[in-house]
Amino acid sequence: MYALLIPLLILCLLMGMPIFAVILAAAMTGFLYQDIDLTAVAIELYRLEDMPLLVSLPLFTFAGYILSESNASQRLLNLVKAVFGWIPDGLAIIVIIACAIFTAFTGASGVTILALGALLYPAMIKAGYRDRFSMGLITTSGSLGLLLPPSVPLIIYGIIMQQMNIGGEYEFQDIFLAGLIPALLMIVMLAAYVLWDNRHINIPRTAFSLRDFKQACRSSAWDFPLPVIIFAGIFSGVLAVSELAAITALYILIVEVLVHRDIKLKQLPTIAAESMTMIGGILLILAAAMAFTNFLIDAEIPNSLFLWIKQHIDSKLTFLLLLNIFLLLVGAVLDIFSALVIIVPLILPVAISYGINPIHLGVIFLANMQIGYITPPVGMNLFIASHRFNRPVLELYHASLPFLLVSLLAVLLITYWPGLSLLLIN
Repeated sequence: MYALLIPLLILCLLMGMPIFAVILAAAMTGFLYQDIDLTAVAIELYRLEDMPLLVSLPLFTFAGYILSESNASQRLLNLVKAVFGWIPDGLAIIVIIACAIFTAFTGASGVTILALGALLYPAMIKAGYRDRFSMGLITTSGSLGLLLPPSVPLIIYGIIMQQMNIGGEYEFQDIFLAGLIPALLMIVMLAAYVLWDNRHINIPRTAFSLRDFKQACRSSAWDFPLPVIIFAGIFSGVLAVSELAAITALYILIVEVLVHRDIKLKQLPTIAAESMTMIGGILLILAAAMAFTNFLIDAEIPNSLFLWIKQHIDSKLTFLLLLNIFLLLVGAVLDIFSALVIIVPLILPVAISYGINPIHLGVIFLANMQIGYITPPVGMNLFIASHRFNRPVLELYHASLPFLLVSLLAVLLITYWPGLSLLLIN
């Protein structure tokens, strides 16, 4: 019976059935087969509602939507340009840093390409960068930042990990700490490739201007406290994640509406509706996934999956390699939120059985999802960039390939060097 669930899920998805309904139907079918009352599903839905961390998701999402609709991206770009514009290939490195920061706050890589692409692409062409290089760099950089706080995917992984309650006791802040060094590694490796790839091209540098630096600092003066609030709140332990989310949303709301006045009061209902529609869909999927996870555990499916894998794969290193390949394929065909709630409950118990730290697994998972966005043939960011730059998607495949290979190398380092993820925690 269990073997029929996966084909049923795939068939329903192909027919266009909402993913939360597919997951919920699978959970209910499993409970009925096990003679478990369907009130178990309702209990799981209410259990999600009681989670203190739940309130942080809509608040961080609302804050991210406000930032994406404001001129924060332009101010960020001006500031990063004033700081890094004078170094070799400064503009290309600016693209990497600006996209990573913007994606961390908005939680959506496609939004980064749409919001910053129109600013960065013409600037790179004007500076003398090659056309395909510029498109590939912006497309790849658009998915950076998912490992940086306060990324919503990081929070969702932490929620799922805590709900499953396996693999040891961890503070919620640990998942934020774990992502910092791997995220920095990916940024540094892409920056190093940029410097190497343009070593024979004479890209004019922008001379450092103290005047431009001061002007950029003045225009961003109200933005400076935001990362300080977030990092201090998360890593000091003074604020709970839900409290930090409320402070972040309130601060961004005041700055963008009352100080910079980028957002009109009449725009707020529309922004709120769009952000809550988006997070509402995620919460529906997450609630259904909690019920489905309960069914999987009761049916001992993760244990059966582990025993099957163990018969064919003895080596932890081989398992990690196959896990990376699997996650790249998942990231290419599923959005990150659906992938989190469907795949994590299945692979987390198996990974722990191989001795993989659940925090490290979360970093591996999200790092692969970042690359999945630019993995042909159906990586989401490839199609978004194709629309943004008005180019055939096959051209985006070619443009993104070198950056994809560099990112894959970074993921292999993250996978096989757990210390990168666990150093700050330990």
